Amino acid sequence: MAFDLLPVTSTASTGCCSPVTGSTMSAEDAERTARTLKALADPTRLRLLSIIGAHEGREACVCDLTEPVGLSQPTVSHHLKVLTEAGFVTREKRGVWAYYTLVPEAIGQLVGHLGQHLGDGR
Repeated sequence: MAFDLLPVTSTASTGCCSPVTGSTMSAEDAERTARTLKALADPTRLRLLSIIGAHEGREACVCDLTEPVGLSQPTVSHHLKVLTEAGFVTREKRGVWAYYTLVPEAIGQLVGHLGQHLGDGR
């Protein structure tokens, strides 16, 4: 079997890569942002945020959140803890119940942060 040899071309750099002109995420920032996005990457947590946001004052008692999502109170509390740690809701204890309030600017900050690092120049 005969092989045709390909011509050798120059391997010198021709500047095929464009220069970085914007800000990029550090490894630590990417890790932190990924953790924040993971908090949102769960259908139950998204529903909980939606339900809290639909309540008067964007605040709801954990007792009002179990039935709409069809989960036990401990499971809902776990999801709310993740959302609280990510900064999407705040928690206030009143007697035996915990009340959660939506932090609407948290989503805006996340979107702005992603836009800054993913090219829309914010």
